[in-house]
Amino acid sequence: MTQTAHSTSRIPDELQERISRARLLIAGCGSIGGATVQPLGRMGYRHFVLADVGTYELNNLNRQNATVDDLGLNKASVGARLLHGINPHVGAEVVSDGITEANVRALVEQADVIVDGVDVTTPSGLAAKISLHREACRQRKPLVTAWDMAGMLAAQCFDYRVVREIFDGQLLPGDERRLDTWEVIFRIAPRAHIPGEMYRELRRGLAKTDYSVPQLAEAATQFGALAVHMVNVLVSGRTLPRTVAVDVHRVAMTPGRRVLDHVQRYVEGARFLAFLPREQAWNGFAPAPVYRARRQWALRAAGTPIERTAHER
Repeated sequence: MTQTAHSTSRIPDELQERISRARLLIAGCGSIGGATVQPLGRMGYRHFVLADVGTYELNNLNRQNATVDDLGLNKASVGARLLHGINPHVGAEVVSDGITEANVRALVEQADVIVDGVDVTTPSGLAAKISLHREACRQRKPLVTAWDMAGMLAAQCFDYRVVREIFDGQLLPGDERRLDTWEVIFRIAPRAHIPGEMYRELRRGLAKTDYSVPQLAEAATQFGALAVHMVNVLVSGRTLPRTVAVDVHRVAMTPGRRVLDHVQRYVEGARFLAFLPREQAWNGFAPAPVYRARRQWALRAAGTPIERTAHER
């Protein structure tokens, strides 16, 4: 191995020193956030705040870093135990209340980089995620998050040191109160990367009143590897693309099947939009500038004051 090749396959001493000093907030320690805890600890990060209100349930074990011995235990507490098993010198503060309006400001203040693994499938989780991004934007802290959709893992970086609107302006102030849960999810999810099989699954599932979105281990666990590199890049002071998407189902297809999958994604996307009620499809999938213009027009027509974003204040 040449010296040049060797230099690209190791962590430079300066970066390793920054890693040892960096303070990380892992918000949500389940499938997405939990996948990052051990890899970040093995990379050499030593200062963690782990926040999660949830406890492990049996249906978590198909994709989360837990065993039957962890059932009923707080997810952040289990994450801290795993970190201490890797490195007894790690500092891992456990916040079993999760992210709340009362603590979000103090938790973000402690962090140099935030890993957002907050669950979006419940109204309370979605509110916590929005609150986390709003506070990270206010304090100008870099944040990485991800969406696992069938075989797709779409990791995202919102570097709020330079990004001035949460979720790139996909949400307007008050949308978390005005829109329903799925409309908000569609607005903030990386819609360009939703695979056809996910559209098909949602079309079949959303009609059920007790529907719970299934998650697969091959997508959720990918974030551990991607997050380590993305956090390292942010700690080093470099920049990242908005979205890094890897679909292991598609990568493992033959060339012919991959072409068919590409076509089916557009077909399934169109079928899903046709399946949704018109207003829900509009609220969830309209491009941000069009959505914003229509919403502001409706507010003016109703004589309602328009709330301004942090960027507009």
